[in-house]
Amino acid sequence: MFLTLITTILASASVSVYNPRIPVILDREYNVVSEIVIPGTGSGTTSGEVEVSLEGIPLKAVKDVKLVYIGTISPILSRTKSNVMRDHFADWGSGQGDWYGPRSTITDFSMKPKSRTFTLPFERTLVKGDNHFYVSLSISSKDIDLTGTFSCKVNSVALDGVKASIKEQGPSDGRRYAIALRNHGDDGVDSYRIPGLVTLKNGDLMAVYDIRWTTSFDLQADIDIGFQVSRDGGRSWGKMKVAMDMGEYGGLPKDQNGTGDPCVLVDDKTGDIYIFAIWAHGLEGSYSIFNSKTGLDPSDVAQMVMVKSTDGGRTWSKPVNLTPSVKDPSWSTIFQGPGRGITMQDGTLVVPIQIWDKDKVPSAGIMYSKDRGENWTVSETASVNVCEDQVVEIEPGVLMLNMRNHGVADRDRKVCLSRDLGKTWTPLAEDPVLGPVESLVEPVCQASLLKAEDVLLFANPATDKARNMFTLKASRDSGRTWSYSLLLDEESGWGYSCMTMIDTDTVGILYEGSTSQLVFQAVKLSDLLSR
Repeated sequence: MFLTLITTILASASVSVYNPRIPVILDREYNVVSEIVIPGTGSGTTSGEVEVSLEGIPLKAVKDVKLVYIGTISPILSRTKSNVMRDHFADWGSGQGDWYGPRSTITDFSMKPKSRTFTLPFERTLVKGDNHFYVSLSISSKDIDLTGTFSCKVNSVALDGVKASIKEQGPSDGRRYAIALRNHGDDGVDSYRIPGLVTLKNGDLMAVYDIRWTTSFDLQADIDIGFQVSRDGGRSWGKMKVAMDMGEYGGLPKDQNGTGDPCVLVDDKTGDIYIFAIWAHGLEGSYSIFNSKTGLDPSDVAQMVMVKSTDGGRTWSKPVNLTPSVKDPSWSTIFQGPGRGITMQDGTLVVPIQIWDKDKVPSAGIMYSKDRGENWTVSETASVNVCEDQVVEIEPGVLMLNMRNHGVADRDRKVCLSRDLGKTWTPLAEDPVLGPVESLVEPVCQASLLKAEDVLLFANPATDKARNMFTLKASRDSGRTWSYSLLLDEESGWGYSCMTMIDTDTVGILYEGSTSQLVFQAVKLSDLLSR
């Protein structure tokens, strides 16, 4: 009678399978691919089997598949009850490292699959209530096309020989690979933030970012500008190096001479590389923007500084302070929109900039040079209560500025056009030549913008709720409508990003994701535009 009762309970058990849309990090030992939630009674040992199938991935690239037990909490931030995970996210901006290791998980089974369908067994006493497992994949980057996709599906879950019914959420196919460019703790660094990404004249990729040595907080802190180069389209990256470090300028310690929020620009004509950053010298040791005053003196005003490389990043110039030549003393500060600048078709170098007035109200525009970076001119501003802008040339001589809202109730991006290098700006929605405009929603966050031949690309956390649902979008009508969309990471990260073209059909994107502080992915335009 007792065995019959147990069999009846198991036969009626409902197991939940959740497939999160998050990137699978190549060469990482653990990746959450599917979460499995099994109800338990807290008595007796349960023998279980999880059947899994893989499609679209070379089996020789799969180092191992694991079934991992994580107890009574979910390994996924948006679903977890773990205060530890939430606390680490607040500090480090991603859930990396919280779902693996001997302190937080138990690996019940690990194998290298020899066929596309296989079984992961386990035997344990299931605690009363929900028991959380996950299927983990460790995949070698050696035999993987970074732009490819694959399917990992939980076909069945058997408990003591009886198959449970499965309630599945999220698609099991369309999984994408990624490279963890920077993680908390790499090279002894607390946090990496604010990505920039460009393609050099020789085809190499260069990533730039904040090296936040001791904290994830913004300036003022010990922050330098770092960079890395990839010579194979983002599959592998060289060692981190420092492009900008103000040292102990003016007798103040390094943590009172931080530089941050980089914008990288490649001169397509000469191959020269420029990095622009905001530098805070003292400024009362708190947020540098809000402690800047009017005037020009570094002791009062956060400065915009620039370094230049003429040899592909092997060497960099000493920092050049642009503030005296580009700042109106009545403003509190002027500095770059983080991400990247552009070279226009006529050779003009353009950097997105943001201006904060004496009352700390921000506006956005551009800064341009017609003499290969020797001198810079600041445009009129395009809009007010906006910041952290990005710029593209949508057609010869026509610039588009896409801007972050600055904490106002409106959660739509602001977009303006200029046909005269920023002397005048027209909101895209009011352009007399073009039609109605589809809004780009945001949670108040930086975003990235890129022109690729006849396609305009945009990426950001595509929601007004939080910095999650990181999505790549494409427009074929210069940003009027966004008909193509690809969700890359549904979980929360810090959300900043930057894009570049790896080749004519492949976009590379570097962003602050949920699985690492800086995540690199590559997507075929043909894949995006076929959706």
